[in-house]
Amino acid sequence: MAERGTVQAPTVETFLEFENLVTSSGENGIVIFSLGSMISGIPLKKAMEIATALGSIQQTVLWRYTGQTLPNLAKNIKLMKWLPQNDLLAHPKTRAFVTHAGSHGIYEGICNAVPMVLLPLFGDQMDNAKRIESRGAGVTLNILDMTSLDLSNALNAVINEPKYKKNIKRLSALHLDKPIHPLDLAVYWVEFVMRHKGASHLRPAAPNLDWFQYHSLDVVAFLLVILPSGLFVILKCCSFCCRKCCTLKGRFKKM
Repeated sequence: MAERGTVQAPTVETFLEFENLVTSSGENGIVIFSLGSMISGIPLKKAMEIATALGSIQQTVLWRYTGQTLPNLAKNIKLMKWLPQNDLLAHPKTRAFVTHAGSHGIYEGICNAVPMVLLPLFGDQMDNAKRIESRGAGVTLNILDMTSLDLSNALNAVINEPKYKKNIKRLSALHLDKPIHPLDLAVYWVEFVMRHKGASHLRPAAPNLDWFQYHSLDVVAFLLVILPSGLFVILKCCSFCCRKCCTLKGRFKKM
């Protein structure tokens, strides 16, 4: 097994259908909003709160949204069923990225140096969001409790306060400063495995273990035998000491 780092590198080749939207945003630029492919829909009430917040900023918002029709959709919000996320994040007009803090999106945001508003939902997303926020590269909100004003304030902060852009640029520089590009490294290791006929010395030992060894059942069985035995010996020793003490006290009383 060989680590190769993140392969998704910034690219400026945005699809033509999105180019007009990005160009027409003017100096204000665009905001990318995506909660990942696993979130198929947002409750209408919450979606309307989000739409109110997005409609209050000056930037054009490209929102990956597949839910119900929103009656309060502002003119600056463009709903999309799919987004070329990495391409759009790499565009110089992108001002902020609203994300659910999944690992893939986080790395794309860092690679392209885009400040983030993080709305973690489950799994490792809470930890990812806190890591970005603690480094001053984004703002974390609880999507269940946040209001339209909370989201609007968070967006205005990451867009207009220079510290967020400065910090995400620093993270991006650290992340991308590698002796070899991750994609080139991945190609090298694929060719390495081919040259050495599978590179068996890099394979993990797990496939060669018996099922009870793989699940550490032999260790569990050993502990199940040793721990009760040790506890039994300790209790017997304590019992013996107590009896001895009681016997000595009885003798002293008779004397």
